[in-house]
Amino acid sequence: MRTQTLKSFLAFLATVAAVASALAWGGATSAGAQSLLGGKDKVSADLRQKLSVVGKVNVVISASGAWNRTLDDAVKLNGGAVTKTFVSFPVRAASLPAAAVEALAARADVAYVALDREVKLLGHVSLTTGADAARVMANYNPMYDGAGVGIAVLDSGIDPAHVSLTNESGSATRIAYSKDFTGEGRTDDPYGHGTHVASIAAGNGQVSNGAYRGIAPGARLINLRVLNSQGKGTVSGLLSAIDWVKANRAAYQIRVINLSLGTAAVDSYRNDPLCLAVRSLVDAGIVVVAAAGNEGKDGQGNKVYGQIHSPGTDPSVITVGAANTFGTDARNDDAVTTYSSRGPTRGFYTDGLGTKHYDNLVKPDLVAPGNKIVDAQAAGNALVAQNPALDANVSGSPTRDQMYLSGTSMSTPVVAGAAALMLQANPTLTPNLVKALLMYSAQQLPGFNAFEQGAGQANIEGAMRLARLVRTDLSSATALGSPLLSGAAPTPQTTLGGWTFVWAQGLVLDHTFATGVNLITKYQGVYRMGTLLGDGTLMADGTLMADGTLMTNGVMMGDNILTSNGTLMSDGSPFLSCGTLMADGTMMTDGTLMTDGVLLGDGALMTDGTMMSDVYVQATRALIYGDQTASMAVVKESTTTPTTTTTKRK
Repeated sequence: MRTQTLKSFLAFLATVAAVASALAWGGATSAGAQSLLGGKDKVSADLRQKLSVVGKVNVVISASGAWNRTLDDAVKLNGGAVTKTFVSFPVRAASLPAAAVEALAARADVAYVALDREVKLLGHVSLTTGADAARVMANYNPMYDGAGVGIAVLDSGIDPAHVSLTNESGSATRIAYSKDFTGEGRTDDPYGHGTHVASIAAGNGQVSNGAYRGIAPGARLINLRVLNSQGKGTVSGLLSAIDWVKANRAAYQIRVINLSLGTAAVDSYRNDPLCLAVRSLVDAGIVVVAAAGNEGKDGQGNKVYGQIHSPGTDPSVITVGAANTFGTDARNDDAVTTYSSRGPTRGFYTDGLGTKHYDNLVKPDLVAPGNKIVDAQAAGNALVAQNPALDANVSGSPTRDQMYLSGTSMSTPVVAGAAALMLQANPTLTPNLVKALLMYSAQQLPGFNAFEQGAGQANIEGAMRLARLVRTDLSSATALGSPLLSGAAPTPQTTLGGWTFVWAQGLVLDHTFATGVNLITKYQGVYRMGTLLGDGTLMADGTLMADGTLMTNGVMMGDNILTSNGTLMSDGSPFLSCGTLMADGTMMTDGTLMTDGVLLGDGALMTDGTMMSDVYVQATRALIYGDQTASMAVVKESTTTPTTTTTKRK
């Protein structure tokens, strides 16, 4: 049987469709009848449902090549208006009569037309696990605190007066730049989500003698406000902020972008405008960290699969789910929260015969603490005003107070902060290497499958040990199989809170996972810029194996998605065959029952208003209430040094 790499097959599909790939926004396309491109529907499924409405719809239009004036004129001639333009990619946001969408999509110079969807926040972030140990690895010379690294926080704004976000002396803010993309003309945080997120990633620990210190307290923050006073935004607004990041990344040393938000994943990542935009950032050397979502269960508490949000559905992104620490420092009792969104990804494209082809990628990539996290509270914010129980009442000063939040939005900045520490320790790391080292050193949580935890719970201590050892002279010219580390591979285990665990020692790929010590001892081609970790897979006679042109011998591919026994990523019981995920997305269709839950597809959310309402309610409840278990301890400010020995520190 002919051998063909999985990625070659995907590339073939992309060629047939003549759609601009995620790695190159340009490329010529030919017109297809009835808004089809090479047999694929060029109109997103949720937008197509709105084509019968009277009036205008807000859309995001992707050009098949460079955007030109002819396309602008076409929008106008169809009764529409361009509302946003972008410098870094050939995309326009537009308001367009619904009746004109089909005609516009049928043009040869249009690659795809998607609905300008609402972007909503997803929840709460957690304390850093292993960041304190990582901070002093160089015996305080230097102190690893993210200094010199810019973290762009795309959220509801940041309260510039909060002391957690000042420099070490408290004399100046670490917010290097602020810009509003909501149209409200303000960059503070009236909603209250972004300040909390920013402090998890980079809070300085000045409140309560360090009880609320963030992961990278020396990092600079770039405050890009994309969620309004009600915590809502649009895809076009988010695209504008991403566009700004790409154009200004060098000026503000932006190496990490935190997206504690998301939108419904309708389109395949090959067509989704957000996925294409964040992929362009990764290809430019920026680590993109995104929340998985808070839709892991329905209103009856049943497990639900397939609700990973965009842009967390893109394979280049580090997608983060939420873990529950139960307020303890040791990690032997940690678990995945009930609400954390599970994979696989369910973005899809529709072929000319009307058949949907789902991406079915394994996500999330990691989990991190995200239940009932206490961190910075923006003064007078709407979340606390509407839910007073969220106020942790840590301080009488509005510039020092803290609040509770829960969700994958809180887990995401833990990993964003970890990436900043790793890049401070080794600025030459590519985004793929940052992602790989975080996964390889993660802790597998027993009883949870890879759709729930990815490679496991982030372990910053282990990831930093690896980052410090990776050679700094690696480049795209480095030969496959060259030594990756400058010294001997470290012992693959970490002790935190008095409890020792082994590392997962594996990587989540696209439809499977890879294991083997060569992943950290030898240079793999998939660590280069402009590639994906999943590019290293190939299928031979129906069996998954490593592509010898991108991965060395000694790297093994999994045949099944596993439920972990809490040790290595390769250990555990089979949950689902990887072949089911790979079969062009057609075998795992909507409603397919999984072992302990239900797989939902687009139909369950996009057409059933009851389900959509139920999911939204569940996600909101997760943000406010979290799982009803113990939380991290509250340490109130005092004139004397508080006792914090039982406090879970970040």
